Amino acid sequence: MKLRTALALGASMLAFGCAQTQETDTTAPTPPSESADASDTPLVGVEVETYPAALFHETTSYSLASSGGYVFSAEGDEILASTDVTGIFNAVTMDETGAITALTNSNSDAIYAQSFFPEDNRALLTSDGGGNEIFHVYVREKDGTLRDLTPGEETRASFVGWRGDGEVFYVQTNERDPQTNDLYAYRASDYAREMIFQNDGKDIAGVSPDGRWLALSKDRTNADSNIFLVDLLADEPTQRLITEHEGDIAYGVYDFTADSETLIYATNEYGEFNQAWTYNLASGERSPLIQADWDVSYVFDSPTGRYLVSAINNDALTELTILDNQTGEQVALSNIPDGEVGQVRFSRDESEIAFGVNTDTSPFNLYMADLETGAATRLTSALPEAIDEDDLVTAKIVRYKSFDGLEIPAVFYMPKQASAENPVPALVWVHGGPGGQTTRGYSATIQHLVNHGYAVLGANNRGSSGYGKTFFHLDDQNHGENDLQDIVYGREYLEGVEGIDPDKIGIIGGSYGGFMVAAALAFEPEVFDVGVNIFGVTNWLRTLESIPPWWGSFRDALYDEMGDPAEDEERLRRISPLFHADQITKPLLVIQGANDPRVLQVESDELVEAARANGATVEYVLFPDEGHGFQKRENRITASEAYVSFLNTYLKGEPAQQEADAASEAAAD
Repeated sequence: MKLRTALALGASMLAFGCAQTQETDTTAPTPPSESADASDTPLVGVEVETYPAALFHETTSYSLASSGGYVFSAEGDEILASTDVTGIFNAVTMDETGAITALTNSNSDAIYAQSFFPEDNRALLTSDGGGNEIFHVYVREKDGTLRDLTPGEETRASFVGWRGDGEVFYVQTNERDPQTNDLYAYRASDYAREMIFQNDGKDIAGVSPDGRWLALSKDRTNADSNIFLVDLLADEPTQRLITEHEGDIAYGVYDFTADSETLIYATNEYGEFNQAWTYNLASGERSPLIQADWDVSYVFDSPTGRYLVSAINNDALTELTILDNQTGEQVALSNIPDGEVGQVRFSRDESEIAFGVNTDTSPFNLYMADLETGAATRLTSALPEAIDEDDLVTAKIVRYKSFDGLEIPAVFYMPKQASAENPVPALVWVHGGPGGQTTRGYSATIQHLVNHGYAVLGANNRGSSGYGKTFFHLDDQNHGENDLQDIVYGREYLEGVEGIDPDKIGIIGGSYGGFMVAAALAFEPEVFDVGVNIFGVTNWLRTLESIPPWWGSFRDALYDEMGDPAEDEERLRRISPLFHADQITKPLLVIQGANDPRVLQVESDELVEAARANGATVEYVLFPDEGHGFQKRENRITASEAYVSFLNTYLKGEPAQQEADAASEAAAD
């Protein structure tokens, strides 16, 4: 079994599920890129058709089953995937023509496919309750019935992967201790299980294919982490630290090699970015594997080890490589668009791969390719036929200077209808975090905003991942202060871009980005004209005191970055918008999920009440059946409609639809 994860050392703790996401001292050189100023090309506004939110969110989402599972069926004629084609995620199979067969038919709770069984078409699935993130692992039997393998109202579980012989699969659960995950081996034949590792608060990072080695990781601070190995076949398995070091160095696990002889791990010991190194399990010898001028996002072997798959986070765009170790050549895939290739999954005999491709103007579509020829066949059409892709906008990477001269990278979308004669309003989009990143790639929400005439600047403020460890740590225990100024200077940048109305600029963000929205309106009340706060933290004291128990392994690192509520009350109170809501005067839209375990509903309730008491115009949309992000298409549509309606009224200055209808009726009378 291999646990293949897209590693982000110092990863975002409060990532907003629907925002785009997936680490420099002010004197550090800007990494090379194809960055352009947004006004490099003279603007000539063009007419585009505008589409309703419902059409954008008829975009169908697809995701292949887990990288630690069997994605191709035992017969090799189908792949296992998840899709929200019905409006909510369900598990499906798909053949080589793209024809879909539903495995589940939930209309309430999202269900995600994890793995086929090795010898038959039983399947492992996961699902939570209304977005509460308390996931259980289920098996779908041959007759279609679902069996909960991890029962318990408060038990949170996840599929880890398979042992190489296919007789055992691994599941981690927090049933013994809510704050940590123990590792269980389940027998594929009858689901009998055995706890094979009792955890003490570390993260289970991978099990070798032969079932002998367990890799664990542990954050000491948000800048310092370690890797431990356990020989599960030893008479008395013990944890062995393999990353003894001094100072702040982050280590993380990518994968075990197919022969179970080597651990592939990440480290930023030798520069600003995460490199991939190998550790020989027998000798302890270490060697560099992949070194780049950007973070290595992930690395893994194919099941036999013939192919090595790796990816680089190149200036907010993931670049993937598939290396054929037998020939020494890279696999060249054909018949695919220029975009991000991801979720590579190998067939049992390694003659084929399934994968997905995502571009700025086209959602994640699934493909299959022959590995000998590289010829790919598209299986899905995620973008609705009624949307002309030429009406959508390709992003540019831009950079602007903040208050202290630090260059802030950003992903910029300019509406096609914008021109010097027809300037458009703009939004600064703030990603989740702390430590997230706005990246290139399709977003129905952003494209809907841009299509309706709003420029969007996805600012990667200091503290964002992907730009080196120095940049990543510039906001440590300084959140809502210098990083907020990076966002404020995003407005200044937009004011100088041809085609943007400098008097109509708002701010939008989710989760940590929602906090930044509320902070901007409270602490810089004259900077932005409106704000859209999506699931945003408003009271850091309460949020840090009420983090979900399953975040136990992250707590020290999160407190190191944000502050300990028991010791840093004064600063956390100072940066929490709720305690300064009397300064909010600009129109505010708040979006919240009632089941959110990360940002509790009370966070939004109290901010709305306080801002309204101050006389501010506040619109509030509460979803009773969502958590931290959107799982249901109808709710994504409602939210996107709310964004545009609110912005049309309070940023563009257009009358609300009901007011317009009333005026029209009055004129007719």
